Amino acid sequence: MADPCCGPGREQPTALATVPVRPPAASHRHESMIRLPGGSFLMGAEDGDGYRADGEGPIRRIELRPFRIEATAVTNARFAAFVKATGYRTEAEGFGFSFVFAGFLNAENAPAAQVVHAAPWWRAVAGACWKRPEGPGSSITPRQHHPVVHVSWNDARAYCEWSGTRLPTEAEWEYAARGGLERRRYPWGDELTPGGRHLCNVWQGDFPMLNTGEDGHLGTAPAKSFRPNGYGLYNVVGNVWEWCADWFSADFHRTGPRENPAGPPEGTAKVMRGGSYMCHESYCNRYRVAARSSNTPDSSAGNIGFRVAAG
Repeated sequence: MADPCCGPGREQPTALATVPVRPPAASHRHESMIRLPGGSFLMGAEDGDGYRADGEGPIRRIELRPFRIEATAVTNARFAAFVKATGYRTEAEGFGFSFVFAGFLNAENAPAAQVVHAAPWWRAVAGACWKRPEGPGSSITPRQHHPVVHVSWNDARAYCEWSGTRLPTEAEWEYAARGGLERRRYPWGDELTPGGRHLCNVWQGDFPMLNTGEDGHLGTAPAKSFRPNGYGLYNVVGNVWEWCADWFSADFHRTGPRENPAGPPEGTAKVMRGGSYMCHESYCNRYRVAARSSNTPDSSAGNIGFRVAAG
């Protein structure tokens, strides 16, 4: 399960969520998907920036078949279309709460929120869900083009079933995120802010007390913020964690398949990639393209979203 900084998880995994599959209207299909040729790339890192327990290394050569992937994370507007078409109810709505960064709470929500003791900057907020990201009184109305958050892996899978897509494998995600660059920390190179320019949405300042917002954002940013990587993908690092299809293992990949790997056959937590607006080098330096984290399939938080793939 994820370190609490990445996104706290629910203690007991639940059964997979289900939703009647109903093809979307043509206007809801993913015409903006980018077709990638696949082929060979170097996956993982051994540069000392990572966490040994995460299993970022060793660097290994992976072969992938061609596939398509969405240029952005799924937005609130697109998720709302899915909910409208199917009547789907997310797991956060079923549980009655989700996890919210304490700094986003208002006077109404803060007193009743439960502290996550392993990471007190997180609060379990009653009523927090994808359409009320900070709980009662909050709204996605001004954030239609931001990534949807408070979605579990199960919720993401249900969206994929409806939209005729799937979650990317972890290998596909990293290949796409690298944008054609090999052995680089970020989608654009090795320096986080080249020339002093911010190229992703992560925490600046003193975590978790002060986010100076030098990159222009304190919470989520619009899904098409900053410049895209070499393959045309936006915000593959920072902004929101993105669910992948694979079960998480810290060592399966050491001896696992090198052609179209899909992770171990079973597990208790699913892979998350990319980091989020809450990542900071002092505590959660996981906004690098090789960085990994995980969480139980029913977990949700205000910094977890997803992007879809196909083919």
